[in-house]
Amino acid sequence: MIQTVVKRDGRIVGFNEQKIAAAIRRAMMHTEQGENMELIHQITDHISVRGKSQMTVEEIQDAVEMELMKSRRKDVAQKYIAYRNQRSIARKAKTRDMFLEIINIKSNDVTRENANMNADTPAGMMMKFASETTKPFVDDYLLSEEVKEAVQNNYLHIHDKDYYPTKSLTCVQHPLDRILQYGFSAGHGESRPAKRIETASILGCISLETAQNEMHGGQAIPAFDFYLAPYVRTSFIEEVKILEELYGADFSGLYHRQIDDFVTRPLDGLEGEDRVLQHAVNKTVARVHQSMEAFIHNMNTIHSRGGNQVVFSSINYGTDTSAEGRCIIREVLRSTYEGVGNGETAIFPIQIWKKKRGVSYLPSDRNYDLYRYACKVTARRFFPNFINLDAPFNHNENWRPDDPQRYLWETATMGCRTRVFENRFGPKTSVGRGNISFSTINIVRLAIECMDIADADERIAAFFAKLDYMLEVTARQLHERLEFQKTAFAKQFPLVMSSLWLGSEKLKDGDTIASVINQGTLGIGFIGLAECLVALTGKHHGEDEEAQKLGLRIVTYMRDRANDFSELYQHNYSVLATPAEGLSGRFTRGDRKKFGRLKGITDRDYYTNSNHIPVYYPCSARHKAEVEAPYHDLTRGGHIFYVEIDGDATHNPEVIMRVVDMMDKYDMGYGSVNHNRNRCMKCGYENAEATLEACPRCGSTHIDRLQRITGYLVGTTDRWNSAKLAELNDRVIHTGDREGEA
Repeated sequence: MIQTVVKRDGRIVGFNEQKIAAAIRRAMMHTEQGENMELIHQITDHISVRGKSQMTVEEIQDAVEMELMKSRRKDVAQKYIAYRNQRSIARKAKTRDMFLEIINIKSNDVTRENANMNADTPAGMMMKFASETTKPFVDDYLLSEEVKEAVQNNYLHIHDKDYYPTKSLTCVQHPLDRILQYGFSAGHGESRPAKRIETASILGCISLETAQNEMHGGQAIPAFDFYLAPYVRTSFIEEVKILEELYGADFSGLYHRQIDDFVTRPLDGLEGEDRVLQHAVNKTVARVHQSMEAFIHNMNTIHSRGGNQVVFSSINYGTDTSAEGRCIIREVLRSTYEGVGNGETAIFPIQIWKKKRGVSYLPSDRNYDLYRYACKVTARRFFPNFINLDAPFNHNENWRPDDPQRYLWETATMGCRTRVFENRFGPKTSVGRGNISFSTINIVRLAIECMDIADADERIAAFFAKLDYMLEVTARQLHERLEFQKTAFAKQFPLVMSSLWLGSEKLKDGDTIASVINQGTLGIGFIGLAECLVALTGKHHGEDEEAQKLGLRIVTYMRDRANDFSELYQHNYSVLATPAEGLSGRFTRGDRKKFGRLKGITDRDYYTNSNHIPVYYPCSARHKAEVEAPYHDLTRGGHIFYVEIDGDATHNPEVIMRVVDMMDKYDMGYGSVNHNRNRCMKCGYENAEATLEACPRCGSTHIDRLQRITGYLVGTTDRWNSAKLAELNDRVIHTGDREGEA
């Protein structure tokens, strides 16, 4: 008697004889004589009883064919065989059609899932082939039935699911000082420690690129200025030694001379050691500038992941007040302002200014001049973004202004908004830590399913019951993925698990990563809070105070449950304001297919990014800040605040400062400004005209709008998926208000 069935994908399930009966009946319905229930039962019973205890689907179907051929209904056998062949062709056709779209570089939501990845190149095609064939394997072999059902029914999205079998982690904040001081080995050859600024810059690039090939997310350097500052001094000493040879004199007293600032100045009127000192400073600044220029250029040209993607990189800086650190900051900003290639805006690294009172924010602060310059650079080049170290949730009691390693206690973030700081299993730091994996809940669908409940209180209660269940499922799924990741060996990640991840230096090649992996975070994400609130209350949080109260209640509940899961599973769970890219349209399409077009909910091609006010809703920047700010404390897995401004921001850097002022006033953690920037795709010329049809430099009409897609820039909107293009076209300017804020 048949007990279990081996499906085509290898899964073993219980035998269900009704499936045999249904298949025979379906074949009979396509014959002239129609169905014969007596024969159906006869064949079904015969196969069920005579079969082996475990059979494959194909073996059972072969048995059905044999019994039909032996019966008086040969016509049914012919229909059954034809149906089997059609199903086989259909299964192959689905894969074939998907592959053909990749081969023919069709612009669709499969090939444009990630705008930072060029799926048109041979390497990009290979990545998509691998990605699309790996995901079904994950569904069938690595997910529980409960999780698989949640994914299939559009309640849950597992990010980077195609990387699931590799056991890789999402991202990490590089402790670059370790790389620069000791060098590293990534499996083939070794890199020596750095001695000068040029080498330090190159090693920074190599570290980011190498780790990108070992992980499925982005790479960041949490204290770019602090890490590179020592190599400004060593390069300065080199320049002094060159002058010693030139003059035949001993200038060793200058090697460690206190220098207020590394700034280029003319040598006119200077004599003796003063002239030597300034000459060495000038040469050093030139070298630092070239090194920063090279770093930015490399991060926009070095490819990873088989050559189809530039490294998704971020650098945090702004709080090193030493002369050497200020030199790094100034020259990376200057190189960014000047642009790369023909003067175009650099896409990577995503740059993040660490704003801190007493360091850079107020006119009396040591780095205030550099902060003003950073705002000027942002007004032209979109970067740097700004992280607010003064937000209460970004404080660390260990931070002291006189601590030369205070960067250890400063929050750093990924450009895509991923934040790691709090830690139950080690120091409260961003350094050497990152996100392990994250998954996103479709809270809009949960709300839609409650819309028919007339009583408001019952409707809200039903929503929270559904939300609680999905939170349980998501937390369990993240735990199961983490337990799977723990079985990886350190040797699978030669750089990450030897030099980057906190505690990894203790691991040997044959050790699993289980003992250190818990230093990272697990993210429970969400998108579409606005549409969720419309479904529940009729209005979103940007237009109604009661909706805002409910929105805060929802995300607070998610935060509280994340804390519960941290205790239950003993992991670092946090809530993430998901930077939805491909997902924003995928969730919407699925819900629209089932529920139709619902006004204010599924009537656009995308769901609103995380807890943001909808991009199409007209409001002032101040109102947007007041509404979105409270969510930053709740979403400690990552968040971002955007303001859309009009016109040429290069002439108005003060508007950037006013946005940072709002972040300070409302205790927001991370934010930036969007503005207009046109780019000629032929020669790279850029300007900020409202409409540019032809390039004034080369005459090309291939003009693209440079814009952020989530937290990062994309060189061309040709790589944006349809949902994000629809969102881009809906974005409105955030107007000023009586307080004069952006």
